Amino acid sequence: MNSLATTTATNPTLPLHTISVLVRNQPGVLVRVALVFARRGYNIESLVVSADPVSADFSRMTITCSGDPDTLEQIIKQVAKLVDVVHAIDHTGQAVVETEIALVKIKAGLDERTVILQTAEHYKAKVVDCSSSSLILRVTGASEKLDSFITLLRPFGVVELVRSGKILMTRGPEAT
Repeated sequence: MNSLATTTATNPTLPLHTISVLVRNQPGVLVRVALVFARRGYNIESLVVSADPVSADFSRMTITCSGDPDTLEQIIKQVAKLVDVVHAIDHTGQAVVETEIALVKIKAGLDERTVILQTAEHYKAKVVDCSSSSLILRVTGASEKLDSFITLLRPFGVVELVRSGKILMTRGPEAT
């Protein structure tokens, strides 16, 4: 999936940028990275942080935001200069594999379950919890797929929704 084709819900004319930041696992690193974005007036739309499986000394941040590409370039340069940052890369326009996960709790009386379960099957969502009045569905895939799935479920009554934010990895031998 090409992240250039993805735009934000708040401003559909601005491309969505996905940035990978490899950082040392130190207290305060997340705050320092977020402050660089805040000082430039950028809103971080999603942020996923995970420990590096190879070395516990490092973590990877995947940051999704939208805005002026020239300003974003300056932000990435400033982030890369931070002491605990190893590197920062904007993956916009690169060949990447990206995905997201969502848990959606919906009202689901006996009358609506058939339609809800058919919708879930179409989107390859899994039922992870079931009660007499609700279902929790887990769906994974591209952000657009999750948006579409959630839109179809809204008329049934979304009780709760949790999304992970986008994660990605560059295709081929190149490191993310």
